[in-house]
Amino acid sequence: MALLENIQNNHTAFLETLQHRFLDETRNASLKKFFHLGLPTKKDEEYKYTNLREITEKNYNFFPKEAHTISKEQIDELHLGEENFDWIVFVNGKLHKELSKISIGNVELLSFNYALNDPQHKDVFDQYFDTIADKNLAFTNLNTAYCKMGFFLKVPKNVVIEKPIHVFYISQNQDENTFYNTRNLLVAEEGSKIEVIESHHNFDDTYVFTNSVTEIFTYQNAKADWHKLQNDSNTSYMMDHTFAKQERDSLTTVNTFSFGGKLVRNNLDFIHNGENINSFMNGITIIGDDQLVDHHTAVHHKTPHCESYQNYKGIYKDHSRGVFNGKVFVDKIAQKTNAYQQNNNILLDEGASVDTKPQLEIFADDVKCSHGCTVGQLNEDAMFYFRSRGISKKEAQAMLLFAFANDAMENIDIEPLRVKISKLLAEKLGVDMSFDDVY
Repeated sequence: MALLENIQNNHTAFLETLQHRFLDETRNASLKKFFHLGLPTKKDEEYKYTNLREITEKNYNFFPKEAHTISKEQIDELHLGEENFDWIVFVNGKLHKELSKISIGNVELLSFNYALNDPQHKDVFDQYFDTIADKNLAFTNLNTAYCKMGFFLKVPKNVVIEKPIHVFYISQNQDENTFYNTRNLLVAEEGSKIEVIESHHNFDDTYVFTNSVTEIFTYQNAKADWHKLQNDSNTSYMMDHTFAKQERDSLTTVNTFSFGGKLVRNNLDFIHNGENINSFMNGITIIGDDQLVDHHTAVHHKTPHCESYQNYKGIYKDHSRGVFNGKVFVDKIAQKTNAYQQNNNILLDEGASVDTKPQLEIFADDVKCSHGCTVGQLNEDAMFYFRSRGISKKEAQAMLLFAFANDAMENIDIEPLRVKISKLLAEKLGVDMSFDDVY
């Protein structure tokens, strides 16, 4: 496989580019584990419905050119109408302060590479880095071996960050297919509050493969929300792993909005480590052509009196494909657990398909757990109702699909993001309307 050969040929050269050395042993061990595990294939149960051959047989440049011609105006076009937000801009793997806007204080916000080079943060990295990422997954090991781009954010005790932070990862001016390993680390200490928006953008015709790992730590009475806005070009691939560990009385949300990208795989793991925890996972996918989006989620209920909610909606056109595999694990000690899991899908064309597999593994006897999935088409009676009142077929379809997706939008409390998702949904449906037009 071309990707494996790239990795074998570039690791030594990659280590030589690093200024920091304290992760060298970890990197080498992770690379060794990666080669032991091998790249996933359709023979692996977790990748039964997702063929990665299109990604793994391409050659990639592991050393992207830093030079770029991205302007402030181009960055502005990517915004969500978020003049009052803060934002961080990475271009070709490097943080660009001149394109970023950071006004918040009382927090530790650093580029991942800088944090690795700062001896003052070694203890923090020893405490958090790579402690909840699953070391039995090939791509998380590959990320640990190669990561140096991304950001580290630590919100101190009882600090509330009022402004959402939007993180842009941009690739531009690359002549070859390019491989990025992004690594994010978020620590929300006791009583703190933070919201992050993450988006990736490929400005070139060459392919970009992004292998991303994010570790989120939410402490007692803290609230951490992470919104993934996936609307990249059809020359982009995304392999995303997010791990969230929560302490008692905390709330963590991960929303995943998948509209663009040739092949996107989202892996999401929540780990409960205290009582009265709330976890929310919501997703909206609307894709067409021959795109593929795969959501794999897992919630590990290890403690009593906790709740988790998974709500994923999929709309598939043309020859696109969707995959959903949601897991809920309830340990014997985790009594009074409330776990909800739902995946609903609509196929708009005969060539579209979806494979969905909700799973529960329950070892406690005093729990309330439910799961379900549906795959179908738009209700013909509802379509007839709209058409009989002079509404065009396209607008009637759009109104029904807006309604279908609405409950996965309910917990977005960032209004510009909600408006952006609404516009993207309308754009994908080919209509000029929004949620406000429907409700």
